Amino acid sequence: MDIEEILDRIYFLPEQSKVRLAKAVAEVSYPKNFVLMEGNKVVPYVYFIKKGMVRAYAATEDRDITFWFGKEGDPVVSMKSYVEDRPGYEHIELLEDCSLYRIETDRLKKLYEDDIHMANWGRRFAEKELVKTEEMILSRQFKTAAECYRDLMQDKPDLLQRVQLGHIASYLGISQVTLSRIRAEMK
Repeated sequence: MDIEEILDRIYFLPEQSKVRLAKAVAEVSYPKNFVLMEGNKVVPYVYFIKKGMVRAYAATEDRDITFWFGKEGDPVVSMKSYVEDRPGYEHIELLEDCSLYRIETDRLKKLYEDDIHMANWGRRFAEKELVKTEEMILSRQFKTAAECYRDLMQDKPDLLQRVQLGHIASYLGISQVTLSRIRAEMK
């Protein structure tokens, strides 16, 4: 997925603004299992996935708790670092070899100051991330693990082919044994 496609999914920019933003972006590649972002550190970049799959997780003493998966076209951002320039809590691990677009947060914020269209793009970017977080929280509060797994099957079937079952179980808040039972009941 090219950077212009990704930018347009967030908010349509006039050509001149889109070119300025695209020029500020660098393409980077990292191998599977690379930790792109570490918790308790300020992350000075926003990423967009060109190719690959990532997961966000919180680390506890005895386990990792996966709370988000990202794939082609998705932004990868520590919102706490992005908004407040403070250390985030999440770790981002690459589940596949990944090609990403990267932009420095400070440079992006400078573009917001210089271009009202970019500022509107940035507002829409933050709004979409907020809605994504809200939907995730609400589904976890009101749906069973089986319902959440069914939603994954319907909405993100490729994720089930690309992500280890242990990460999916963690995402659903259940053990792998329980996930296996849910999967067997759905066949």
